[in-house]
Amino acid sequence: MSMVLVTGGAGFIGANFVHYLRRERPEWTVINLDLLTYAGNPENLAALEGDPGHILTPGDIADRDLVASLFSRHPITKVVHFAAETHVDRSIMDPGVFVRTNVLGTYTLLEAARHAWQGVQGEEPRFLHISTDEVYGSLGPQDPPFTEKTPYAPNSPYAASKAGADFLVRSYFHTYQFPTLITNCSNNYGPFQFPEKLIPFVISQALEGKPVPIYGAGTNIRDWIFVEDHCRAVLLVLEKGRPGETYNLGGRQEKPNLELVRLLLRLLMEMRPDLGNLEELITFVPDRPGHDWRYALSIDKIEGELGWRPQVDLEEGLKRTLSWYLSHPEWLERVRSGAYRDYLQQQYGAAVV
Repeated sequence: MSMVLVTGGAGFIGANFVHYLRRERPEWTVINLDLLTYAGNPENLAALEGDPGHILTPGDIADRDLVASLFSRHPITKVVHFAAETHVDRSIMDPGVFVRTNVLGTYTLLEAARHAWQGVQGEEPRFLHISTDEVYGSLGPQDPPFTEKTPYAPNSPYAASKAGADFLVRSYFHTYQFPTLITNCSNNYGPFQFPEKLIPFVISQALEGKPVPIYGAGTNIRDWIFVEDHCRAVLLVLEKGRPGETYNLGGRQEKPNLELVRLLLRLLMEMRPDLGNLEELITFVPDRPGHDWRYALSIDKIEGELGWRPQVDLEEGLKRTLSWYLSHPEWLERVRSGAYRDYLQQQYGAAVV
């Protein structure tokens, strides 16, 4: 039996991965370490209540004593490290939180695992660090997608903190021969996503008939991947990836933000015609500082080496995402707390709340 430590497993991607792992590898035991901040929601794991193969452990990845104790008390042989502060807008407001969690937290995990796995016998340990396409910077309209060899050029405090974590992970492989892997992924969407991110934010605003703010002219382009496709890739890299390697994970679904929002609202109107013409809610607001224009990732490496490619196209994924949010109104209402509304007002102005 394998025991895997998943960090950030109560958050959006982490919770989806934990559910996927319990289905696909039921013989594994999951230690789920999550600080349970605003975006780490135990409700995301409600279906696993009473499951002896899932152990939720509230705690901070930067707490050295706590992390060390997990490795001393449990025969952990795999780490999948999702835990991170991830929202660019919040990193502009308070970059120090991002440095602490994303850089110091990753260092703490690396050190604990390195010491615990010295001289380990049997199953080869693996440490998979989940990163982002934003570390590569921004693309122009005709630029080819980022590859694993693209030089890093982070443009936000969030991206810089993730780049710092990536470099630490890489250094542990080259310095200590520590069995690390890195995945850099494009924009995820799907169930359990906190509504500060674009797709659930648009859904929640539209359901209440409130303005849907779009930065600038809405021409910034992102590559979108459905979270279940991401989870499939993460498990594949964990089991089959080559230690020391980085694998880019993209959806091959590039869309300008405004085009994406219009598609999302059209699909929502088809499901809920009673909401009226939702496109009237679109409101353009001043662009955020340092807003990267375009992200896109080449997936040639993982496709060629491991045979992975995304299976869910954008429209199907958006329909599945909308269906989940429409069938979980209580979840959406509970996460849209007073603190969340304060953040919206600070970021976009009183009109959106």
